[in-house]
Amino acid sequence: MKIGITFDLDTEYLALGYDEIAAAEFDSEDTIESIEDCLHRLGHETERIGNVRHLMQMLLDGRRWDLVFNICEGLSGFGREALVPALLDNHEIPYTFSDPLALSLALHKGVAKHIVRDVAVPTPDFVIVERAEDLASVDLTFPLFVKPVAEGSSKGIDRNSRVESVQELERSVRRLLWEFQQPVLVERYLPGREYTVGVVGTGVESKCIGGMEILLKEGAEAGIYSFQNKREWETLVDYRPIDGELLRACAAAALPAWRALGCRDAGRVDLRADERGNIQLLEVNPLAGLNAERSDLAILCRLSGISYPQLIAMIMQSVERRLGNPTVLQQSTHRRSA
Repeated sequence: MKIGITFDLDTEYLALGYDEIAAAEFDSEDTIESIEDCLHRLGHETERIGNVRHLMQMLLDGRRWDLVFNICEGLSGFGREALVPALLDNHEIPYTFSDPLALSLALHKGVAKHIVRDVAVPTPDFVIVERAEDLASVDLTFPLFVKPVAEGSSKGIDRNSRVESVQELERSVRRLLWEFQQPVLVERYLPGREYTVGVVGTGVESKCIGGMEILLKEGAEAGIYSFQNKREWETLVDYRPIDGELLRACAAAALPAWRALGCRDAGRVDLRADERGNIQLLEVNPLAGLNAERSDLAILCRLSGISYPQLIAMIMQSVERRLGNPTVLQQSTHRRSA
């Protein structure tokens, strides 16, 4: 196939004046090179498209691809991850990973938690604070955990995210409201062990391919997988593979959430244990980072004996199965004939 690759290159945004935090979710050159190399090994031809602005111009110029490998995070708004898929849907160009609805739902952690609760997936009690005045409605037992409602890569999570009092809560929430210009998720802090698992597939075919526990070393910001801890993971974090009953318990929470949100092809689900050791869902990431060395999904695969080329091959196999569904093909044909 001729495969276009859509991505947000971090150096491009840094050159435009965005700071390192704003560009934290964006991809480096070596990520794009790794994906291209794997796709070439699978026999595909690739073309770099770049971010949504480049995609829009290329579509206007009449450029088309058999498939787009999409890892665009977008820049702002709850629909930022959905913009590229929406454009591709409009032009009837298939793409990897989730559709606009699933990406928007999962990005807004509060909406996602409402949905997964409907399918009985346990998740910490929470309140969405849209403005400082909403703090009066927070009726949860301390300690609590606060974070921006629609960010990734642990942006906005630091040593002040775990709060022990009303005063700390107000201070942290006000800071996040001002810094990120979006609502803040306030949820009950879970004191247990933290895990993340990889998921491959769509719907009933989705499966958990591995997982790992996140252990913080001496010198790390304690008790939280913070932005700083994640950025300096080689010295501050230890990752330990999980298997057996523990992995099955994580999958039992991860897969119903993945399916309820309508996620596709591959991604990651973050979980943490409560004070009784029961696994609860933190969030679902249907557009997980794909850096071959430092992204959590690649790390947990490596610990589970799955190489990076094997991961990319699994993603492509999921896409091919999904697009090979006769119903999908018939719908596409009907749209074109109409």
